[in-house]
Amino acid sequence: MNGLLNNKWTRAAIPALLLHCSIGTVYCWSLVKADIAEYIGRSKGEVEWAFSIAIFVLGMSAAFAGRVVERDIHKSSLISTICFVAGFAGTGLAIQFKSLIGIYLCYGVIMGIGLGLGYLSPVKTLMLWFSEQKGLATGLAVAGFGLAKVIASPIMTALIDSVGIINMFYVLAVVYLIMMFAGHLLLKKPDGWVEAQGPAATKVGDILKNPTFIGIWIMFYINITCGLALIAQEKDILITMGVSAATVSLVSSLSAIFNAGGRVVFSAAADKLKDRNTIYKLIFILSIAVSVITILMDAVNNGIVFLAIALLCIINAGYGGGFSNLPTLLSDRFGMKSISQIHGLALSAWAFAGLTGNQLSSYIVSSTGSFNHVLYVTTVLYAIALVISFILVKSTKS
Repeated sequence: MNGLLNNKWTRAAIPALLLHCSIGTVYCWSLVKADIAEYIGRSKGEVEWAFSIAIFVLGMSAAFAGRVVERDIHKSSLISTICFVAGFAGTGLAIQFKSLIGIYLCYGVIMGIGLGLGYLSPVKTLMLWFSEQKGLATGLAVAGFGLAKVIASPIMTALIDSVGIINMFYVLAVVYLIMMFAGHLLLKKPDGWVEAQGPAATKVGDILKNPTFIGIWIMFYINITCGLALIAQEKDILITMGVSAATVSLVSSLSAIFNAGGRVVFSAAADKLKDRNTIYKLIFILSIAVSVITILMDAVNNGIVFLAIALLCIINAGYGGGFSNLPTLLSDRFGMKSISQIHGLALSAWAFAGLTGNQLSSYIVSSTGSFNHVLYVTTVLYAIALVISFILVKSTKS
């Protein structure tokens, strides 16, 4: 019985999925923002900032909480559970009182803290239990973050239709409390594992000045920024092409599956490679290629729907793969001792990308009226990231 309850699946993979499948519903924001805006009498643009704040706080809380996670994963996973559930339920309350500031505070700040700690807490534990398949392990767990949109979207839509937007937040807050608390209780590092001797933690200043870390940070930031820029326009691109609402919903689920699949496939493939950075090079090359083809064929204006769908699916796969490969690439370069702290600092790139990605594409589209101009910008950014992957991210540990 002890073996059944104390193995890599019950102590690492399952709790990681319970945590990530809960917090990953932050990406269902596009499903609720219009209803929220209508209910509280505000514009969608004003309400949109709640999501940007959530992603920013996610990244910054992960950056500053790395040492807490390193010391005590149970404390960090419990704080994550409390903050995420309180923020989710609080969002419903803020909507009920038609408070935009309350939505920013609950969905953006409080829930954002829960997101950052919940995302970071299981990662090192996974890599310790799956020491020979680190990429596969982190890919499977982080895939939960991507799959959350696929799983939660129909549930949230059904709840909104049946009990309303406010009660939907209350009902799911209870569900996520159960899931995350179970994950918190199950999460555990391997028996007998002892932290390597030496300094308690790597100095933040030394990490931030390291050229390899800087290169990884910029690559990661660009990949998220470009991904969010296109993902944020997904629905509008398809509607502009005359695609039906039912097909838009189907494509949204398909792209989310590619997002989750990219997290598993790219990270598992990296386990077989001599250098995990090769995966990032592949992601950037694929993203550039599909973007250039879409531009040359003028797919959006010419109504080439299959090409637009291919673009969205490949970008989503690369977006997800960038997340799942980050902790293992960092562990290969800097070792496992302070990986939670280093991973947390790298996730600060997510914070800034959350503020720039969807806002960048919204600005370009509103200024030019063309989705192609978004692709021009993202293609150039992907090219810059590809150059950085060759020049700054060295193949040996720093």
